[in-house]
Amino acid sequence: MTSPASRLVTVAHGTRHGPGNAVAREVTSAAAERLEMPAVASYVELCEPLYADVVAASDVPTVAVPLLLSTGFHIREDIPGAEAAGPLVIAPPLGPHPLLAAAQVARLRECGAVPGQPVALVAAGSRDPLAAADLDEAVRLLGEAWGGPVALATLTGPGPRPAEVLTPDTAVSPYLLSEGFFADRCRAAAAEAGALVADVIGPHPLVVELVVERTRAAQAGQTRSKRSNSS
Repeated sequence: MTSPASRLVTVAHGTRHGPGNAVAREVTSAAAERLEMPAVASYVELCEPLYADVVAASDVPTVAVPLLLSTGFHIREDIPGAEAAGPLVIAPPLGPHPLLAAAQVARLRECGAVPGQPVALVAAGSRDPLAAADLDEAVRLLGEAWGGPVALATLTGPGPRPAEVLTPDTAVSPYLLSEGFFADRCRAAAAEAGALVADVIGPHPLVVELVVERTRAAQAGQTRSKRSNSS
């Protein structure tokens, strides 16, 4: 077990779309204020600072919280594979989680969706089998929170495409944290189907709450450290 973490490092995917990267910084800043600890938002790729550089540059005990919604290559390889200068505890990805589902419900209501209306959860998608299980759970949690039928559509990887799922009666819930390439594709698919589309989850207060929860769990020793895993 590592020493209690004294710094939070969040890890987003990164995008060439500047406002999309700002979501990670906003969530991280709000979580840091709640936790009363220094924090930095980092990215796996496409935006600086890169996660690998951040954890290699300081020996301060750190908890890393991936701002990713499901398991995949970045969770299994990139994030745990980074060489850290000091003690590092890695929390699980944000999703699937009831707080994310509640944030999606809030976004659906904001866009005018009617409770109980059929919903399509549209995800980026992944070929990782563990990601598929995570998406199934995300669909279940959203259906439970929404109180109506929820179908899954993916933009890449296995799974039905939006065109196979969306109808004019469907409300689209992007299972995406920030704006960028996949959010644009999701909106385009919704427009083609004549479907209502909610905003991305974004820096919703419930996302901040989830980051705080993940950080505190890691600090309490509920997440094993990278070093203890490799020993």
